[in-house]
Amino acid sequence: MKKDIEIPIVENVYVAVVKEWNDEFGGHDWNAYIINDQDIPIEMVLVVTKGYNTEKKTSLLRHGIGTVNAKSSAKIEMIQEELFAMNNEFSVTFFAEGKLFDKKYVFRKNTINENAFRDLPVMEQRGVLVS
Repeated sequence: MKKDIEIPIVENVYVAVVKEWNDEFGGHDWNAYIINDQDIPIEMVLVVTKGYNTEKKTSLLRHGIGTVNAKSSAKIEMIQEELFAMNNEFSVTFFAEGKLFDKKYVFRKNTINENAFRDLPVMEQRGVLVS
């Protein structure tokens, strides 16, 4: 029975954290994005986020993103710098080509920092990427 269940593998969909200037508050914010580097849109995107370490954990946050077009990105949430000392997990679920996809992306504690910046696919920015 289990051998008959197809579990599709998520490819070319990423989560990134970017440091961006916020004109309204006159400072930098850290924002998480979902990046769709596929040639097809992903639909009904749902992202559940949480932070955790051995001593404490954050609340679960759920974000209904909707559709992320091909070769584009969508903002998930702003992340406070205090959370970088924790593991930050993003559980992403979406539909594409009539199939349900699911993947967990984890930024390990202290891995979100400017030293880890790299060029991001689709976005014309630099940030921390997990795939």
